[in-house]
Amino acid sequence: MSIDASPDSDSRLPRRLAQGAALVAVAALLGLLVWKVATRDPGGAAARLAASNGAPMATPQFTLPRITGIAGSGPGSVSLASLRGKVVVLNFWASWCTPCKLESPRLQEAYTRYAKQGVVVLGVDAQDFTGDARRFANRYKLTYPIVHDGSGKTLTPYGVTGFPETFFIDRNGMLVGKRIEGEISAKELDEGIKRALGA
Repeated sequence: MSIDASPDSDSRLPRRLAQGAALVAVAALLGLLVWKVATRDPGGAAARLAASNGAPMATPQFTLPRITGIAGSGPGSVSLASLRGKVVVLNFWASWCTPCKLESPRLQEAYTRYAKQGVVVLGVDAQDFTGDARRFANRYKLTYPIVHDGSGKTLTPYGVTGFPETFFIDRNGMLVGKRIEGEISAKELDEGIKRALGA
């Protein structure tokens, strides 16, 4: 006498329901991705800045929490609007980014050298973990203000496509010059700061 070892239809039903639910979830996620791509600002401020040939243009505003536990940092948040009257070197980065490690000493040196002229470097750590960002900042002895954007909500308005990327903001809170994609050189940093100071 043979015994049928195959599962009966009753035991297959929960598995089929779970597979169907998984397919619906995947389809929903794909639909959300397509919607976000279709409705986002193509290029953001970076594209508009390039089209303006570096002429001053409005800066997307944000307020983000500080990363505490690094030199010169305390609790609270930083709004871009609060830095009006200063020249801002706005640097988007993440702790896992190799070019970010290479450029960080240059940013720190510029922050120290230009501080008396009212220049501030503002680091935006995006799509990263706060603890990793804190360790990065302490390792490279960064004392300029650093804020955390875990979800990356600031990236689309600025048109950031990778890390690092750097923008320059004049004393009137306007983007000037051009964005720097990738590791910023000492020359690019000086030129951007001087242009923003002279704007």
